[in-house]
Amino acid sequence: MRAKTVEDREILELIDPVAESIGLDIVRVRLMGGTLRRRLQVMAERPSDNDIDVGECARLSRAMSEVLDAADPIAGEYLLEVSSPGIDRPLTRLKDFDLFEGLEARLETDRMVEGRKRFKGIVAGTDGDSIAIDLDGEDDTALIPFDWLVDAKLVMNDALLKRGAAIRAARGEPEDDGLPDGAPEDKTNTKTTEDDA
Repeated sequence: MRAKTVEDREILELIDPVAESIGLDIVRVRLMGGTLRRRLQVMAERPSDNDIDVGECARLSRAMSEVLDAADPIAGEYLLEVSSPGIDRPLTRLKDFDLFEGLEARLETDRMVEGRKRFKGIVAGTDGDSIAIDLDGEDDTALIPFDWLVDAKLVMNDALLKRGAAIRAARGEPEDDGLPDGAPEDKTNTKTTEDDA
């Protein structure tokens, strides 16, 4: 789920080692848009605390640009956007379901599971290669193979906002950062690149 399309996966293979070399993990890669102007969105974080700062976004952007310019996997112009996953982050790796246990998430599968493809509930960790989720309105914990997921994302709610406030407080950040209560900081660094071919 870190990469959806073949093109996304090719880009991920190129930039994963770049991120690792500067101590970051790639959370998700998406190449979006049509043929005229595309946007390459890369979400990254430090594995130690699942966060990233603006300086790290800029460093990763510069390092990835060198590799992408040399390999030239994207035809035409594109905008490179490097950011944090945000407070209502996507859950793209099996380990994310252990890291964010106890929080509410929305899931979508690539096949019907008990008559549906979309689910909402409280993340209950993992069991082998499956994710565990306590679904709304269900008594038992559901196990869904991770490989069946096409999308998973934390739900913005009070529990998630309180978690974000606690993390900011632990880092010694002021409570009032000028953003509406619970709004994630914008940690985006964008760069426009053009294909010289």
